Amino acid sequence: MHQNQDQIPGLSLDPDDVMSPLQQHYTALTVSTTTFIVSSNYLSQENIPGSPIPVGIDVQVESIDSISEVDMDFTMTLYLRHYWKDERLSFRSNKNKSMTFDGRLIKKIWVPDVFFVHSKRSFIHDTTVENIMLRVYPDGNVLFSLRITVSAMCFMDFSRFPLDTQNCSLELESYAYNEDDLMLYWKHGNKSLTTDEQISLSQFFIEEFSASSGLAFYSSTGWYNRLFINFALRRHIFFFVLQSYFPAMLMVMLSWVSFWIDRRAVPARVSLGITTVLTMSTIMTGVSASMPQVSYIKAVDVYLWISFLFVFLSVIEYAAVNYLTTIEERKQLKKRGKASGVYMDAVQAMAFDGCFHDTDVDMDLSGFSDPCEENETRTSETNISNVESTRLKRSLKGNVGRIILQNNHVIDTYSRIIFPSVYIVFNFLYWGLYI
Repeated sequence: MHQNQDQIPGLSLDPDDVMSPLQQHYTALTVSTTTFIVSSNYLSQENIPGSPIPVGIDVQVESIDSISEVDMDFTMTLYLRHYWKDERLSFRSNKNKSMTFDGRLIKKIWVPDVFFVHSKRSFIHDTTVENIMLRVYPDGNVLFSLRITVSAMCFMDFSRFPLDTQNCSLELESYAYNEDDLMLYWKHGNKSLTTDEQISLSQFFIEEFSASSGLAFYSSTGWYNRLFINFALRRHIFFFVLQSYFPAMLMVMLSWVSFWIDRRAVPARVSLGITTVLTMSTIMTGVSASMPQVSYIKAVDVYLWISFLFVFLSVIEYAAVNYLTTIEERKQLKKRGKASGVYMDAVQAMAFDGCFHDTDVDMDLSGFSDPCEENETRTSETNISNVESTRLKRSLKGNVGRIILQNNHVIDTYSRIIFPSVYIVFNFLYWGLYI
C-alpha cells in the first residue's frame, strides 16, 4: 500500500532478544514514539496512494443505553475497531510480537477518519484514561480501537404504537476520503458485529442485530462507502396494557352501569357520565404527553378515541332518555286533559327533586316505593278516578307491544345489549389487526 522506507535507526536492534518483557515494552514504546514523532521520513510519505486503502471495521456493542420516542434517537455504547496496513510502521521482531500504544500516538500518524452519520452526540470514554488503543504488528498491520458512546437519530414510525417494531441503524462512513481513496468494509463479514448477551431494554425486545454495507452519494464530493449496524426493536406491550388499555376498558364498562340505573335518578346518571368522560380525557392526555407530536394517527389513538366515543355516547344516550321521558310526560298529561297549572307543577317538581314523574300506568305496574313515586301516587289519586285507572289497565293489556315500543325506557334496555356487543366486536377487530 505504502512504499517501504529505509530502516529507521533505533529499530535495528531486536529488543526481544536482549531485554525482559517489561523492559521490551517500555523500550519499544520510548524508541517507537520518539522515532515516529521526529521521523520526517514518515511525515513526508503521508500521501494516499493511487489505489484505495482498505480499512476493515468490526464492532462490539456493549449496551443500548436508551431509546427516546420523543427525540426519535437512541444511545449506544460500543467498541469500534479499525484494521489497516501501513508499511511505514513495520519493524523487525524475531518473535513477531506486536507493540501496543495509548492515545498519545494517534495524532502523530495517519488513522482513518470514520464518523457516525446522523449522530447527535458522541464521546470517547476517558475514565480512568482515554479509552484508545493502538496496536502495531511487525509487518505494518495496525489495529486501532476506541470505546465510544454515541447518540444517533432513528427514524421511527408510530402508526402502530405501542404494538410497533422499530428498525434503527447506526451508520459509519469516512468523512474526507471517498471510495477512490478509502474502502470501508466489514472485517469478518456478518461476524464483524457482536453484542453482549446481557443487553436488555425496559420497553423493548431486541429482535436482531445485523451488519450491512452500501454507498452514499454527495453531489459535491462523490461516492462514499457506508457501513450499517442494523437492529430491530419490538416494544413490550404489557406496560401500555396496564397504563392505557386496561383503564380505558374499565371506563367504558363503568359507563354502561348508567343503563341499569333508574332513569328517574338524574344526578346519579349525569355524574357517572361526566366522571367517565373526564377520566378518559385524562388517560388520553397522559399518553399524548409522552409521545412526539406526529401528524398521523397511532394505534393507541384509535383505541382511546373509540373508547372515548363509547363513553360519550352513553352520556348522549341518557340525554335522549331524559328528553323522550319529558316528551312522553307532556303527551300523557295533554291526553288526560290536565290543566296547564298541574302540568307545570309536575315539571317544576322534576326540576327540584331530580325525579321524573311518570304516568299512572308506570306507577301501577311498579312494585317499588321511593319518594318520587309516592309524590306521583298522591297526585294521581287526587286527579284520576279508580274507574279511569281500571280502563287504562285494560287498554294496556291489548296494546303491550305498542306501548313498549313507544316507551323511552326501551332505549336503556337495548343499550344494555348493543353497547357491550359492539365494543367486544371492536376489540376483536382491533387486536386482530394490530397484533
